[in-house]
Amino acid sequence: MNVFGRYAPFIQDFIYRSGWKTLRGVQNAAGDAIFGTEDNVLLTASTASGKTEAAFFPILTLLDENPSQTVGVLYIAPLKALINDQFGRLDELCQEVGIPVTRWHGDVPQTQKRRLLRKPAGILQITPESLESLLINKHMEIPSLFGDLRFVVIDEIHSLLRGDRGLQTFCLIERLCRIASCKPRRIGLSATLGNPEAAGAFLAAGSGRGTIIPKFDGGKEVWRLSMEHFYNSGPQADDKREPATEALEVEAPTDTAPTAADPGIGYIFEHTRGKKCLIFTNSREECESVCQHLRQYCEVQHEPDRFLIHHGNLSASYRESAEEDMKDDDSLMSVCATATLELGIDIGRLERAFHIDAPFTVSGFLQRLGRTGRRGAPSEMWFVMREEHPEARAMLPDMIPWYLIQGIALVQLYIEERFVEPPRTERLPFSLLYHQTMSTLASCGEMTPAELASRVLPLSCFHRITQDDYRVLLRHLLEKGHLQRTENGGLIVGLTGERIVNNFKFYAVFQENVEYTVRAGSEQLGTIVKPPPVGDKIAIAGRVWVVEEVDHQRHEVYCTLVKGLIPAYFGDVAGDIHTRILERMYRVLAEAQTYPYLMRHAVSRLQEARETFQKSGMQNQPLVHLGGKMWALFPWLGTYAFITLERFLKIRCAKRLGLKGLSPSRPYWMQFTMQVGEADFYRIVAEEAVRPFDPLELVYPNENPVFEKYDEFVPEELVRKGFALGVLDFESVKKRVLGWHQAGC
Repeated sequence: MNVFGRYAPFIQDFIYRSGWKTLRGVQNAAGDAIFGTEDNVLLTASTASGKTEAAFFPILTLLDENPSQTVGVLYIAPLKALINDQFGRLDELCQEVGIPVTRWHGDVPQTQKRRLLRKPAGILQITPESLESLLINKHMEIPSLFGDLRFVVIDEIHSLLRGDRGLQTFCLIERLCRIASCKPRRIGLSATLGNPEAAGAFLAAGSGRGTIIPKFDGGKEVWRLSMEHFYNSGPQADDKREPATEALEVEAPTDTAPTAADPGIGYIFEHTRGKKCLIFTNSREECESVCQHLRQYCEVQHEPDRFLIHHGNLSASYRESAEEDMKDDDSLMSVCATATLELGIDIGRLERAFHIDAPFTVSGFLQRLGRTGRRGAPSEMWFVMREEHPEARAMLPDMIPWYLIQGIALVQLYIEERFVEPPRTERLPFSLLYHQTMSTLASCGEMTPAELASRVLPLSCFHRITQDDYRVLLRHLLEKGHLQRTENGGLIVGLTGERIVNNFKFYAVFQENVEYTVRAGSEQLGTIVKPPPVGDKIAIAGRVWVVEEVDHQRHEVYCTLVKGLIPAYFGDVAGDIHTRILERMYRVLAEAQTYPYLMRHAVSRLQEARETFQKSGMQNQPLVHLGGKMWALFPWLGTYAFITLERFLKIRCAKRLGLKGLSPSRPYWMQFTMQVGEADFYRIVAEEAVRPFDPLELVYPNENPVFEKYDEFVPEELVRKGFALGVLDFESVKKRVLGWHQAGC
């Protein structure tokens, strides 16, 4: 097909004005699939490859040729910032042909939303949470809003493949299509999919259509990678070694940050000067700390402040200001950020990204790397791995630089195998089942139990949940007042349930802390958890503030700006690391391979770690004797399998092993004392692994393992079942344990 010739004239004019000489591979392939079939389409291509245009050029052409009578395209994105970014690009393109583009999320004025409700048309851009709100609060208007819906575009679909939020999104799409009697095609967009076929099946679930995954030549990927290691103080790893020959052409470190500065942060301070960069961290606390230190360095060096901050707890004004500053190509500011700038927001010509320590996932690494390299330049990331010097009496596990090894493993897995974490589709999402049950009743009103079950259980993400399980849930919710039975025998939302459903936080299925809004005069800075008493200090927006007043009733904190450095706290963040990453970490330590992106300190620290690995015996067996009755076990299993092994040892094996004091450092190692020797350990755990076994045994007595946001409202027996059969991973543990025994460990 001549895809360009098939585009609408206004699309062709846009391409001419933009100076494009040819269409990219993804745009030709997407045009063939969207114009030439009626299937769903999954577009997977590198960041900045033109995926958004590839999807929307043919969609807008079809919409221009045959205008929809309602909203014709529903665009779902995981972040408000991504919607705001795409809105500007789409609105400019659509204005001349009169296709309206409407944003719908918490920061959008009500006037814009009312305009769409009065005259539904064009493209609606929305987050999953706002779509949930729309289905509950505007239920009667769904048919008039979406009756002629042609396409659902799901951007950054990889971010929705491994948790309840993604399952919620597809529940909402299925519910909307049923209410509006429409059958739109689904278009998924992603730069980071390890198993496109599994993602394609996930995209298609419940749609009644197949999924096409177009193949095309995406061109050669070029990266500039650098990985350096720093001790937070004192001599660095290579201070007693000959300098390594650097295989990459990367600027040599010239750390002239303030005396006694953290060397890793000083390295970032120097190498962001005169450049526009992103500095990624794994948590909001670390993001605040890094920004505070970098701003303090500016002050000490008598330089203007050149650092911004961006994370989910900051107010919309702070986030959007940082985004706008970064879009300015003349700006030389750098932004300290979390995952909020990981997804596809175009923030102009970035020269490089830094990453402090290793991300948890290959997917996250690729997304963050992809923030750079737009507009023809190669993607560039500098990893900065930091650790404290091990104490003189430190145990063996503390001698390994885990973040450095993890970072190498992430990079090598993708380079060697193109591995990216697959979707998690075999869970038992009882928390989401509660949520969608309450949402369905809140939007539709009274239903019989059978009618409610017929609306909820057929949703594709609940394929593993039985009718018996659902009956248990409904009875429990009736007992607790979340549901109420009417005189006619129907079900409605009960008084207790109304307090949950009527709170705006109900729309989200991800876990939230109780948050306090932080204000300085008329300015809203963002939110924190656990506000300190009056007179204490808090860290937010990359600065330090003293608390003047705490209003616990309104959940507000009033403060004024002061100087100094303090840690921030926004709530716990857990990392889910895949088993393949841990296995590759083992190989990093076991092999002699050099990696061209390692800098001088990192080369030396890796060599030290490999020597420790070999001398300790870790290379030959997972169980290492630390002295006396103390042992360390290195299972090389991902987060969920590691937790499963931990429970298996405590519950099934502890008595026979004489095991006590098991202390885990997830998912790297666990320490414990035991009465038996090494050979008996492997024999006993293998014998226990092959005995008849019910995974529910791995739930501790009287434990109610609340894991997801609404688990607290689910009957205990279902929470236990969901945890044992949907979260824990006994099959991987069994395979690993038997492998140890068969290998003669």
